[in-house]
Amino acid sequence: MVNVPSDAEARRSIKPVICYPPETLPPPDLALYVAARKTAQKVDEVMVPPREAAVFTARAGQFFRISSVEGPQVGDLNLHNLDDLSERFYSGKSRALHGTHLTTGERMWSSFPHLRPMATITQDTLGWYGIDAFGGSVHDVIGTRCDPYTNTLLNGGHYHHCCHSNLTRALAEYMGVARSEAEPLVHDVLNVFMCTGFTRDTGQYFMKASPVRPGDYLEFFAEIDVLGNLSACPGGDCSAEHSSDAAPCHPLLVEVFAPQDGALAGWVPPSENGYDRSHG
Repeated sequence: MVNVPSDAEARRSIKPVICYPPETLPPPDLALYVAARKTAQKVDEVMVPPREAAVFTARAGQFFRISSVEGPQVGDLNLHNLDDLSERFYSGKSRALHGTHLTTGERMWSSFPHLRPMATITQDTLGWYGIDAFGGSVHDVIGTRCDPYTNTLLNGGHYHHCCHSNLTRALAEYMGVARSEAEPLVHDVLNVFMCTGFTRDTGQYFMKASPVRPGDYLEFFAEIDVLGNLSACPGGDCSAEHSSDAAPCHPLLVEVFAPQDGALAGWVPPSENGYDRSHG
């Protein structure tokens, strides 16, 4: 039996404090990025098949866009430093710095000891969605990725098109290594287009039908040379389940754009975090 203290309500009513106030974060030069994007030309594209993943690359100073092209579809995005795959997207720290869902002007930060911007969101056609009455929003950094281990734990099955599996296969093929070697590099994702939140009564992670429609996109400015790995989730729009061969699924299009020479005059890629580890 739990004894409720007499001052329980007073304890609950204490106002929260933001853990990492964003005011001192180095701001992205969005005006420069937007101006450079106007004259940028497409240099590459990759179509990610339903229930599979595909790798793409973008150089520092280029833009990459993830688009819905045929029907409502969410995607799981991994991001690595193209020249050092151990530097990768740190979803937990990005969540702590920006919040549970990312949108225009917010960044994908990299893992320790680097902790620098890998990519900045410059356009989000679902930015209008905001936070709905259930507490849901899009482009989350709170879920991990659907994976075969949890699926086996909960359902007893062996499903091979979970996003974790898709990302592993695509990365192994790119690296030319066994899946067992590539798998440890697969990491928590940015759930592109996925609509998620936490239930207010139990605090459980939930998903609901994504508002994404063909023509919607999320666009990024690559702050460093990046290797992207995107899975078209086997749950489709994740309105019912996220590991399924029955859910309607659609491809996702990745396009890469290079700005004209001189369009980013004065811009330099971000340096690594300045913390002096020698005294730590």
